[in-house]
This record gives sequence, C-alpha cells and structure tokens, in this order.
Amino acid sequence: LETLFFSALAWMPCHNQQLNSVSSGQEHPMKQVRFANSNSSVPAVVSNSEPSDATTQPDSQDNLGPQLKLLPLNDQIRELQTIIRDKTTSRGDFVFCADRLIRLVVEEGLNQLPYSECTVTTPTGYKYEGVKFERGNCGVSIMRSGEAMEQGLRDCCRSIRIGKILIQSDEETQKAKVYYAKFPPDVYRRKVLLMYPILSTGNTVIEAVRVLIEHGVQPKHIILLSLFSTPHGAKSIIQEFPDITILTTEVHPVAPTHFGQRYFGTD
Repeated sequence: LETLFFSALAWMPCHNQQLNSVSSGQEHPMKQVRFANSNSSVPAVVSNSEPSDATTQPDSQDNLGPQLKLLPLNDQIRELQTIIRDKTTSRGDFVFCADRLIRLVVEEGLNQLPYSECTVTTPTGYKYEGVKFERGNCGVSIMRSGEAMEQGLRDCCRSIRIGKILIQSDEETQKAKVYYAKFPPDVYRRKVLLMYPILSTGNTVIEAVRVLIEHGVQPKHIILLSLFSTPHGAKSIIQEFPDITILTTEVHPVAPTHFGQRYFGTD
C-alpha cells in the first residue's frame, strides 16, 4: 500500500506544474475574441495560455478611438451572438436571445451615464455610502428594429421617456430620408441613448444623429446602443461625429442584417 501511495503522488502534477501535453509542445485551445479592426476581415485570435492586450484593448479601439466601446468578452455573449447569427434558430429562441443581449447592452449603456454619490439609511439604522442615477436622460429608438430595444431600456429605467425616429431609404436616390421624428420637448437638455441594433453602413444612424442635432442635442451627449456593427458602419459614424459614443458587442464585416425581420416575424 505504501508503494502504491507514493507512486500515485509521483504521478499527480503540482498546482504550479504544467501538464505533459503543454510541456511537450502542445498549445492550449485557441479562443476567438471580438475585434473591430477596419482593416481586417477575420476575427483576432489569442491564446488562453498567455495574457494578451487584445482581450481588453482590441486594435480597433485604437484605430477608431475611445468613442467605440465593446462589451467585455465572455462565453455568454459569444453564445448569444452565435444563436442570433444561426439561420436555423427558431424565432422564439431568436427573440429570447436577442432580448438577453439587448439587456446586457442597455445595462452597460447606463454605466456610461452620470451618477452622483449619496447616503442612505438601511433598515438597521446604518448609513450607507452609495450612488444614485442622475435625472435628465432619455431613449430614442430608430424605427423599426430599434423598437426591439425599447423594452430592455424600460426594464432598467421604468419611467424613462423614449422618442422615435423613422428613417427609410428613398426608392429613387437610395439616400436615408426622415419620415417621422418625435422627442421629449426638452431633449436638448438630456443625454440620449440612441437605439439601433445593427450598424451596417451607418447611414441611418448618421441621419438620425443629424435630426437630434437639429433639435439641440450635442453629439457628446449621444450614446449609440447597438448589438452588432461593421467596421465601415462604426468608422463612418465616428468620422461624421467624433464626439459620439458607440457601444456594441461585436464589430465584424458581416452584420446580421436579418435581425429586424426575424425579431418581429416579418421574414
């Protein structure tokens, strides 16, 4: 028994000892990470075995500037992105996963808004130093696909006011044209969460931002909430409005442009 015990100890690797598969030259499995490189057509890849700046500071953010913000990468987001892109996904699963991803984007979008410190009293009588959400914000959805994100925003901010913009391409000129716009009367004093799930060319968003500017909103007070973006779309928007903030989960040359049709069941 003593011989078997020491033989087992000799076989078991220490916590700080690498397994034979690694020491023999085999690498850890490679894991895809999001990218937003306008000059690249394939996802960046980093190894799990070594830390890399690409996992936290993608090259895209250097190329497009700090205005482009990506949600922190994790397997949950990757799975939701995969299900949404899969053509075999049922509409029920599509809507369910889209709503989950929307909620994650909205929550992170709220983190970009100003908070102020406050002190509250707990039920046991103790003072707690915390923060509170500052008033003076609103949402604006670009119809129709942007309306899919409205409920996610209301789930987080029950009393928030939401405006709407309807923009369609002119059949003759193929240029974006504004057909309808309705905002809170004091939108010029508010910070705006602009909602549009898919950024393809960026033309629709650019036109929507122009309308907001016409109503007195400064670009630096606009946070664009998006699920997917192409490098071209993000670059076009930032070049037109350098002060705007774009928040998305992924920048990829191929955007799931079927999103609106699948979500509302009109495909």
